[in-house]
This record gives sequence, structure tokens and C-alpha cells, in this order.
Amino acid sequence: MRDEDKIRSAEDMERQVLELGFLPFFRCGIPGFSIEERTAWEYWFSDEEEGPWEWKGPVIREGHCAYGKLYNKKAGYVSLEWLPHLMNWRRSRRYAKDEDTQALDEVVLQIVWGEGSVTVKELRCLLGFAKGRGHRRKTDLVDTMQGEGKVSLDPILTRLMMGMHIVISDFEYNIDRHGRPYGWGVARYTTPEALYGRQDAGCTPEESYRKIYAHLHGLFPNAPEKKLLELIG
Repeated sequence: MRDEDKIRSAEDMERQVLELGFLPFFRCGIPGFSIEERTAWEYWFSDEEEGPWEWKGPVIREGHCAYGKLYNKKAGYVSLEWLPHLMNWRRSRRYAKDEDTQALDEVVLQIVWGEGSVTVKELRCLLGFAKGRGHRRKTDLVDTMQGEGKVSLDPILTRLMMGMHIVISDFEYNIDRHGRPYGWGVARYTTPEALYGRQDAGCTPEESYRKIYAHLHGLFPNAPEKKLLELIG
């Protein structure tokens, strides 16, 4: 990739997502196919300049790209052009290892649907409120999730993002006395439908899969087959 084509702004980052359709944040085993590799080195973890870490929220807020842990459990973007196909394929799959895990995911997803959007802190509070409500099975699951050291919300949220049931709608930061944001942003989770409206690929999940594969293979014809399949999920 030519140096002049490297990412140096939020606008550059969004433009490349829209051009490629899919763009992992970190290296993914396909050379050149990540924001990490496409960003000018002076903007990656710079102390003086804003970089991709700070641009994540602004790019999401523009409303043209969805973001979350979408690629092999790691972060990345998908353009709204390709979002319906990725949702169509991923929602036809199951990422939970067993029925209990699936049930835990469902409890969290229903809360996100009901609230519209949540942070992890808000989700923990809402899970506490849910204890004792509904039938016994749900109560048992919430007790398990609330049990210290038993279940982390991170893998649940990751599975829901991989399944395209939720995405990250923004990042919220602490503000210093000068009104400047600082620290790592706190993710706010929502559903793609709440953020972008109903998505309809207009075809079967298998057809969506084939479209995605053909698109990625066309972009990276020499990419290892295994890495392409891992990205599609």
C-alpha cells in the first residue's frame, strides 16, 4: 500500500471501510487487510495525535459502518452495504457451545433489546434487577451470571457480536476538568436494527455467504483460504 494512501484521519478510515466493505481493526492473517496495517505508523498509538482508537466512535456515529467484534472474535467494521449479508449469514449460525450458553446469551440479548442500548455496567445492574423475575429457569441463569468468578459478560457479548445480534453504537469517555475526554472508551451495545433499521439481504444465508466469499476473494485472490473462511465466520 502506498504511503500516501495510508489512513491519517477518521474520514480516511471510514472511506477505506466503505471501499472494501469489510475491514478488521487488527492484523488478521491476510496481508494489508486491517486498519492496523493501513494506518500511517505515526498515528498508531501516538501521544501527540488522535488515531484509530479515538476515531472509532466518530466513524460509528457517521452511520455508514457497523462496528464490533465481528471477525474471529476481534474488532472490525462492516459497511452498511454488506451489513445485511453478514447478518443474514451469521444469524443462521450458532456460536454458543451448548444450550446453557445459548440461554445465557438470550438473557443478555433480551435486555439489550428491551433497553435499546446498554454499557456493561448498566447491563450488570439490569441483570441484578432481573433476578427473581420471570420463570425459574431465567432466575437460575441470572444467578449463574451474577455469581462471582463464574460467568464473564465479555464472552457473551462477543458471541452476540459474532452472531450479528448486537453491535457497538458508540464509546463513552470520562471527562477531565478541562472538558477533554480521557482514558479508554466504554462501549455502548445495541442491536443493528435499533441503530440502522431492519436489514434484509433478500436472499438465503448460503447465498449471502457466497456473495461475501466472492467479494473478499476478489479483493484478496492470494489470501489463504483458511483465513478467508475465518473472517466470514
